[in-house]
Amino acid sequence: QVQLVESGGGLVQAGGSLRLSCAASGNIFSINAMGWYRQAPGKQRELVATITSGGITNYADSVKGRFTISRDNAKKTVSLEMNSLKPEDTAVYYCKSVAWTHGSLGYRDYWGQGTQVTVSS
Repeated sequence: QVQLVESGGGLVQAGGSLRLSCAASGNIFSINAMGWYRQAPGKQRELVATITSGGITNYADSVKGRFTISRDNAKKTVSLEMNSLKPEDTAVYYCKSVAWTHGSLGYRDYWGQGTQVTVSS
């Protein structure tokens, strides 16, 4: 199995910055895409940003130009640098990894427990 541990959430004022990090561990053979998703109260979970093992990134329109996703393949980590934060960015942020574990038949999704990000106005 794969464990994803997130860190870096917290409370910040509008216009501020936060950096989220996620580390993957476990019986991992290979990791394909990694990414961040978020879920605000009463809303569905939505994509924030993803990055492939080759470094190709994808962002939600709402965060383009403000958030930057990066990863370290050797360390099996993914980070999200969040700048110019807005109250509407308030949500629980989840790390996701598409990973292949030893003994399994292919890639599957793994999720972290989530970390709260609160942006005050």
